[in-house]
Amino acid sequence: MTAWTYTLIVAGVWALSEAVGERSVPTALLVYTPAAVWLAPAPLVLLWTLWRRRGVAAALAGTLLAAWGAGLLHWRPQTAGALRVLTFNVKEGRDTTPARLGALLRSTDADVILLQEANFAAPGFDAELLRRLPGYSVQRGYETTTLTRLPVESFRRVNYPSDWRQVLVTRVAWRGVPLTVVNAHPGRLKFGDAPRGDFSLIRPSLAMRAAQIKTVLDIVNAERGPLVLGGDLNTPPRGLAYRQFIRAVGPDAHDTAGRGPGWSFPQLSARIDHQFARGLTATRATVLAVDQSDHRPLLVEYR
Repeated sequence: MTAWTYTLIVAGVWALSEAVGERSVPTALLVYTPAAVWLAPAPLVLLWTLWRRRGVAAALAGTLLAAWGAGLLHWRPQTAGALRVLTFNVKEGRDTTPARLGALLRSTDADVILLQEANFAAPGFDAELLRRLPGYSVQRGYETTTLTRLPVESFRRVNYPSDWRQVLVTRVAWRGVPLTVVNAHPGRLKFGDAPRGDFSLIRPSLAMRAAQIKTVLDIVNAERGPLVLGGDLNTPPRGLAYRQFIRAVGPDAHDTAGRGPGWSFPQLSARIDHQFARGLTATRATVLAVDQSDHRPLLVEYR
């Protein structure tokens, strides 16, 4: 692979992901392929150009573009905030215990906690966990749970079309102002054998995700005032769905106040857990390096 070929491939992947996104199966595959994949060939391309003493500038350009796309060059100033919101896919508690998870959640000092896959596998897990979180009220859906130590003004569940998942919409009072918190967990894109030309799974899962994301967008568009949308959105930081969330709500907290790639799903070097805010400004966003799930928690501070 020549240096210019590599650079053009990286630039083309980025352009197609942004311009076309999930509108077609091939470009959806590009969107949901971890950005680190496009960075992997960079050392070999650099070594090849250094050995040949040609194309070094092009190889560096492609490497920097791939590193930027993977989030490795991301750095934002950070300050303490007054409101702390945590989102965490806990994988049904299969990799932790109520004691460990409770201690972790308490240590974050979060005002609002958004859990996904909180339909715990072990009997009595949720009751024991709540016992270890005094001062928090609980709002439950089928596999989503919102915990808060702020006064709750209202709460409702919204069903996704043709699916058992639910979006939780909780209105709390923060500093005397109503704040809407939306806890969402749309389904993941199912690749199946799509890389080998079998689109029997990916096409229906694209349609399912589009319907679920529309449900979330309808909710946030109908709400007025300050709002935080958070959860395991199964959405990388590029493509159509990601831009829709930003347009409907506001900036991605990690983009505004995070550092580094922010990989919340480390197995695939992917950032798919997010928080977006309207009427608030993220001052610090941190992905916590813990091993109690296949995901990592995202803690955001706001002012």
